[in-house]
Amino acid sequence: MRIDDSDLIESSKKGDLDSFNELVERYQRMAYNLALRMLGDSSAAEDATQDALFSAWKNIRGFRGGNFRAWLLRITANACLDQLRKRKRHPSIPLESLPFEPQAPPSSESPEDYTLRRETGAQIQEALASLPSEQRLAVILCDIQGLSYEEIARVMKCSLGTVRSRISRGRAQLRNYLLQTGNF
Repeated sequence: MRIDDSDLIESSKKGDLDSFNELVERYQRMAYNLALRMLGDSSAAEDATQDALFSAWKNIRGFRGGNFRAWLLRITANACLDQLRKRKRHPSIPLESLPFEPQAPPSSESPEDYTLRRETGAQIQEALASLPSEQRLAVILCDIQGLSYEEIARVMKCSLGTVRSRISRGRAQLRNYLLQTGNF
């Protein structure tokens, strides 16, 4: 029987680590996917997700109710924005520029389809990385994570109109970027 989030949150507030771990199992993939799209690097996304989950555990007593998913995604977004600010202050050589051995495609997918899918994903990630961080976050939460505009407004702590504007501008910039680079 699946326990309701609110029951798990109340138990977590009392220090029950098992209840919090259940919440983590429910939402860690969503938090990681947000971090991956925001940061464009799996290692950085893992770090940001871990930081966010640790911060959520430390601050669970301060959760005042409402949508736990939106609360956790806001913490994750903040962890990503912290990493992006840190990158600006201390730039480094990205791992993507280093030579690597490509992984083999899954057996159910042809090598051509696999390559096309990987190239398309990389182009979209590059286009997302070109967006200002607030637009990127709004587009990712809407188009990739599937959150409603109201949920995005709670995550981003802004008005519904601001969410709509950021998504609209972000999508327009993505479209322009992809058209200018000839990728689509």
